[in-house]
Amino acid sequence: MTAASAPPLFDRAALTARRARANDDSLFLHRAAVEEVQDRLSMVKRVFTAPVIVTPFAEIWREAFPQARIISDDDTLDLEPGQHDLAIHAMCLHVANDPVGQIIQCRRALKPDGFLLVLMLGGETLSELRAVLGQAESEVTGGLSPRVAPMGEIRDLGALLQRAGLALPVADSLTLTAEYRDLAHLMHDLRGMAETNVMTARLHHPTRRAVFDRANQLYADHFTAGSGRLRASFEMVCLTGWAPDESQPKPLRPGSAKARLADALQAMEFKLPD
Repeated sequence: MTAASAPPLFDRAALTARRARANDDSLFLHRAAVEEVQDRLSMVKRVFTAPVIVTPFAEIWREAFPQARIISDDDTLDLEPGQHDLAIHAMCLHVANDPVGQIIQCRRALKPDGFLLVLMLGGETLSELRAVLGQAESEVTGGLSPRVAPMGEIRDLGALLQRAGLALPVADSLTLTAEYRDLAHLMHDLRGMAETNVMTARLHHPTRRAVFDRANQLYADHFTAGSGRLRASFEMVCLTGWAPDESQPKPLRPGSAKARLADALQAMEFKLPD
């Protein structure tokens, strides 16, 4: 099978159906993302007048950004080149079949010196669930199936900004922790936030009850919070970059410095041994 004929990683039809059944009470990650975006924008000395937000849950973001244009995260984004000074890709890049393409589309929609801010789930998300489901399924069935979507590590995600042609790229992350009574409670919340398994290669028949019973036991044995409840981690990655513009600072040419670093630091210099 060639790359061109390979099936997409995510089943978008299944994702759309699950988002339609999302529970507003479970969308705490999106509300945390809204607060994070507001905090970060407050540190940017710029007034943005033409923002656009890419999100599957428009109402949450419309409350905080009533003047923004809000669009869904379709494979082809409803964007026109050079129309926005701010683009926010909000908590959906981790389920994009072409994440680089999504960032490139946002970059093209920016005016010169426009700002792109991406919030998404990173590779440490649900690390506890990934571990216990893998061990439980291996013990019970003797094999493994795709259950938790692969999510990018922060170093790789930061490189996406450079591939998309953005200037001054920055990537960082924070980890949010939630607590649950048991595995069923966690799975119920994941369904409510439309973050259950929508990989194309997922199992299309019910999983044996013994797998979940064993996973629940392993979870309680290894990932219990101080309260005695199960701990679940969600890594929120933030990517920022700017559409290139002549006004932006640029690195000096090598050898063009007019002062020595050792003098500035008042440090002694010495030769390294051969």
